[in-house]
Amino acid sequence: MAHNLLEGKRGIIFGALDENSIAWKVAERAKEEGAIFTLTNAPVALRKGDIFRLGEKTGAEVISADVTQVDDLENLLQESMKIMGGKIDFILHSVGMSPNVRKGLHYTELDYNYLQKTLDVSAISLHKVLQTAWNLDALNEWASVVALSYIAAQRTFSSYSDMAQAKAMLESIARSFGYHYGKRRKVRVNTVSQSPTITTAGQGVKGFNAFYTYANCMSPLGNASSDECAIYCISLFSDYSKMVTMQNLFHDGGYSSMGISDKLINDCFVCQGDCHEKKE
Repeated sequence: MAHNLLEGKRGIIFGALDENSIAWKVAERAKEEGAIFTLTNAPVALRKGDIFRLGEKTGAEVISADVTQVDDLENLLQESMKIMGGKIDFILHSVGMSPNVRKGLHYTELDYNYLQKTLDVSAISLHKVLQTAWNLDALNEWASVVALSYIAAQRTFSSYSDMAQAKAMLESIARSFGYHYGKRRKVRVNTVSQSPTITTAGQGVKGFNAFYTYANCMSPLGNASSDECAIYCISLFSDYSKMVTMQNLFHDGGYSSMGISDKLINDCFVCQGDCHEKKE
């Protein structure tokens, strides 16, 4: 059910690849809630073509932009303001990529050139988006910027590799830039730490099914879906969250506060400790 939470607001949504993308769900929901926005992704992602169907569905123009290139971001912001007739009220940063993960390189054997690419695309790009918007004065007062994160920023997930460092940096940038943009224009900057979610990008991580199942059994509410994440993002874009900024907000059914659950104890673990050396 729509409530016109974003009526009259203008936005930019990064990272809608296909129907499984959280960004895709956010775009659909933003349209339902009365927003107008542009869609953007890297040139290689645009060649997949799906985003143009989303553009037709939501009435949004699609603008190609490499998030690592400031010139592209300047063009994106300027064209978006021209198309929509004013400054921006919300931005979704749903961007992440690791060549090390894609190539199956073990964490202890990272290629450092790939690591730099991971950090640039997945984290530093948020700083570039915010700095470009700052320099162009592209955001309205009380605008809201949300970037998608994951709990691997705080905890070790053995196969999440250098994306863990990227998410930690992403959250740090949100806090640091959130201070400066808050003082200047009352702009809010937050990250949402989402449950493991069945997306094209998420399933590229080794052991994803184990991540997903474990978190679902651990969380008292179960895993949050991409649709539910979209609703949460909409609430952060809305005026109902005007005083929330510089936060990493866990949207994970309670997983981040858990140690162990009855479900895991009773149904999931086969080992009862007899695999350990018995002590007299």
